[in-house]
Amino acid sequence: MIYPNTQLFIDGRWQDAASGRTLPVFNPATGLEIGRVAYAGKADLDRALAAAQKGFETWRAVPPAERAKIMRQAAALIRERASEIAPMLTQEQGKPLAEAKGETMAAAELIEWFADEGLRVYGRLVPSRGRPELRQMVVKDAVGPVAAFTPWNFPINQVVRKVGPALAAGCSMLVKAAEETPAGPAAFIRAFSDAGLPPGVLGLVYGDPAEISSYLVPHPVIRKITVTGSTPVGKQLAALAGLHMKRVTMELGGHAPVIVCEDADIDLAVKAAGAAKFRNAGQVCISPTRFLVHESVKNDFAQAMATYARALKVGDGLADSTQMGPLANPRRLTAMAEFHEDAVQKGAQVLAGGQRVGDTGNFWQPTVLIDVPLDARIFNDEPFGPVAAIRGFSKLEEAIMEANRLSYGLAGYAFTRSLKNADLLTRCIEVGMLWINMPAMPSAEMPFGGIKDSGYGSEGGPESLEAYLNARSVAVMNV
Repeated sequence: MIYPNTQLFIDGRWQDAASGRTLPVFNPATGLEIGRVAYAGKADLDRALAAAQKGFETWRAVPPAERAKIMRQAAALIRERASEIAPMLTQEQGKPLAEAKGETMAAAELIEWFADEGLRVYGRLVPSRGRPELRQMVVKDAVGPVAAFTPWNFPINQVVRKVGPALAAGCSMLVKAAEETPAGPAAFIRAFSDAGLPPGVLGLVYGDPAEISSYLVPHPVIRKITVTGSTPVGKQLAALAGLHMKRVTMELGGHAPVIVCEDADIDLAVKAAGAAKFRNAGQVCISPTRFLVHESVKNDFAQAMATYARALKVGDGLADSTQMGPLANPRRLTAMAEFHEDAVQKGAQVLAGGQRVGDTGNFWQPTVLIDVPLDARIFNDEPFGPVAAIRGFSKLEEAIMEANRLSYGLAGYAFTRSLKNADLLTRCIEVGMLWINMPAMPSAEMPFGGIKDSGYGSEGGPESLEAYLNARSVAVMNV
């Protein structure tokens, strides 16, 4: 199974960097280099920016129905090529092949939904105050070229959530994707090129994240920034964008609480939360991380979760039997070891896992800790790995207070049979997305985003398109 080298995509053409410079791409299951990715310099960025401006002028003039046709054709190509794209995604990111194919197929569905939603971008007529000869209108049009910054944990999913609404609204977009996982985004964007998207409407670059962001964000061609990443990086880019009055959408870090009430269906809670916890080896911004379980069911839940974790098959994502792949890079292994050691030193008990698997690749055991103290790092800093940290509570109000204690506000989960509890949780948990009695199930038609330090703006639902549109007031007096 051959992994391709990845070029830049500028002005409708795949090309090497002007300098010829490349970076290595490694397979996290083996630690071996599997390919190279082009490294964009300033000259490449200047060409990409000029192309994005030209592409915007072209794309904004294309009728929404024609945009939708091209987007739907791209979605069809992505779905048709899923069996070719998924192995590349697994090789560069590590996730099991089934998850990689699911991510690819979901991208096609998202593009189709955004294609249709672009047909429903309406302005409105506003009656005047007593002047029948005055016609007042609210007109919505595309904000302009967009710079998008996407991470390595979901190389395609995080690109499609930006490309979809941008293209539907009539914007062009220059994507700076992750150097660790370049082939997936390239295959995704290739489908748009093959579907007939005009040159310059979509661009793709790789290189030094700090250098590229510091050049693109303040550049006058770029009118909007959209970022998926860590909270510290997001704050830096938001501050830079603010200096230049650029509109921003931020989908940042999370540290999702999971509240298991005394009346919860424990089997359901373990199955749903376990699947969400160990998906993509826990490298998910909406992954459940802080498990707050009522004292009366804490031990039963923890033992069942440990049994679930021990039963997971860890291995190379290309193997059919694999249920959890490696962490994406050696840095995550170091982080898991540090989080684990800190929790144990402060009194947490290990019920499952807690160690590296083998000495090849970036494998970490699915881990379950119980009686984790509040001052442990894992209850305060986003772990971004396959570790479930559990502690008890006596009253639901205490759990809600703990859930809201941190500055994160991306996702949350809860399990209860009580409508009263569900209502209280719905009203009081401070997150952008809350799932009760179920795993995370984001969909195109629902908002996707956080509050507090987890960002602002949405990458789902009709709300996502608004971030790419200007609403302008126009008044015409008939004379």
